[in-house]
Amino acid sequence: MHPANFTHGLTGVNLQMDNVTTWALWLSIVAMCLIVIIARLWQGAVAQLRHLFNMNTDPVQQAYWARNGTPIWPWLKKNLIYAPLRHKRHNRNIQVARLNMGTIPSRFHTTLLVLYIVSNVVYCLFLNYKSCNKSALLAELRGRTGHLAFVNMMPLMVFAGRNNAFIPLLRVSFDTFNIFHRWIGRLVAAEAIAHTAAWMAGKSIASRMENGQHGMMEALRTNSFLAWGTASLIAMVIILVQASSAVRHLAYETFLHLHQLLAFVAFLGAALHGHQGELPLTSYVYVTIAFWFLERFIRLWRIIYRNFGLKSSTRVTVEALPEACRVTYELKRPWDIRPGCHVYAHFPTLTWSLSSHPFSIAWYDTRPTPYRSLEDEKLPSSTQDLDAPLPARTTTSITLIMSKKDGMTAKLHARARASPAGIITIRGFVEGPYGGQESLHSYGTVLLFAGGVGITHQLSHVRDLLQSYNDSTSAVRKVVLVWTVRSQDAFDWVHPWMTEIFKMPHRRQVLKVLLFVTKPRHAGDIVSRSNQVQMYGGRCKPGKIVEEEFDKRAGAMAVTVCGPGAFADEVRAAARERVAEGVVDFMEESFSW
Repeated sequence: MHPANFTHGLTGVNLQMDNVTTWALWLSIVAMCLIVIIARLWQGAVAQLRHLFNMNTDPVQQAYWARNGTPIWPWLKKNLIYAPLRHKRHNRNIQVARLNMGTIPSRFHTTLLVLYIVSNVVYCLFLNYKSCNKSALLAELRGRTGHLAFVNMMPLMVFAGRNNAFIPLLRVSFDTFNIFHRWIGRLVAAEAIAHTAAWMAGKSIASRMENGQHGMMEALRTNSFLAWGTASLIAMVIILVQASSAVRHLAYETFLHLHQLLAFVAFLGAALHGHQGELPLTSYVYVTIAFWFLERFIRLWRIIYRNFGLKSSTRVTVEALPEACRVTYELKRPWDIRPGCHVYAHFPTLTWSLSSHPFSIAWYDTRPTPYRSLEDEKLPSSTQDLDAPLPARTTTSITLIMSKKDGMTAKLHARARASPAGIITIRGFVEGPYGGQESLHSYGTVLLFAGGVGITHQLSHVRDLLQSYNDSTSAVRKVVLVWTVRSQDAFDWVHPWMTEIFKMPHRRQVLKVLLFVTKPRHAGDIVSRSNQVQMYGGRCKPGKIVEEEFDKRAGAMAVTVCGPGAFADEVRAAARERVAEGVVDFMEESFSW
């Protein structure tokens, strides 16, 4: 058969083996999801039993739950699940010539990524090498790489969504799915490049046999099927460059919107390429595009439903603080807010684009709303209505702390600081809530580490755990909040909420607060209020704190952290050192971008 016949259509493509590799790829994804679901169900069952048996016990009676029942699970946690790839470094950014080169996936994430990528490489190279026709071999490679690129587009898009159904199902954070999204995106781009290279090699062989007639450039100019494929490829190659950490961190908002535009071009080009060529699995691309629109519709619906009423919208109050803003949203509808939730904020008067930076909900309140004047209310229509009680009205408000960085947060801080009182009211809305998958109610001892503005994630847990202790609805008997900041100015961020927490019943029996100020203004400013609230100058040493609290723990221990990557890595290392000696679970809240 003439080599030109292998440069278009399905001639030489091994559809049967393409379908086998597709099923193998999907089965590997399903198998991994089932393993995670089974592990999560087992963890949940143990946590539920621990919770039920320890709600009304003292610390001594929780000793059984402080011990590991088997060495297998602690070994897996220490050496695989919680482990960095090497040494301590995981979420600490790699800096090269002042450029942010990103973070290193954990050992568990790396294992999954390597298995997935290697399996794709094996599937791509599983060809009929016995064929003597080089053009036929290139056609099979072209078909396989294009086929797998189409298949991988679906998990690529699903993992990119905030409303990904696998997040609550697997109890895996969006940040983790974002890691897989990036690497699968690189894999799709690599398969598209290999697909194009195989076609170009086959076309080159055919062109030489035709003495240069009907070359590649002519085919691209005259064939819309090839033109759309080329457009998709070019978009993917640009994404491959601009989505690198160094470029991404230079101007994130610009990157984000260019990234979304290029992704749409890539998917649209792939869909038209497959449609005009009547290629198998083109429906995969259609489903991927449909999911892209559905996910954004859900985002838009969340924003409209949560923030807009018939006559008004969410009211936002911004208060300027030292190097940060306290931003309070008075919401139009009640929210189901769990400890550890986060939201995405947008201010249309500050920036034209939808911000995609998450902010933890530091505090939330639900309070009665007074009725307006009779002119605004519905008058009673009968004497019976006069005796009927008025329906309850409540207003939910959430408050965020936005540390002053570049872009939107800097503009917001400058506008609030410029006002006479340092407080402004502006238009804005919020999308969420997201996260808050992990409950800490089954642990007897909870260590909450926070670095800088990471205190916002931990405050809601402190409040929730103290309230559950007072209500006798949790196993918690000891909560240690560790907060490290650069200066005492950061204490102003959370002063009103800490005052409320200190007024809660039984706070002294349960809560201990350790404050570390790395750059105090004066040595005399470092004064501890009591044994329950202690302040230190200098850097926090998580290893020492975890060791001390582990020896005095009550029941199972949870260690959570939200803060800079280097600090989080230190806390992770400290928790890993103890998992083999007793029940210690580690949880990290991170927003890598």
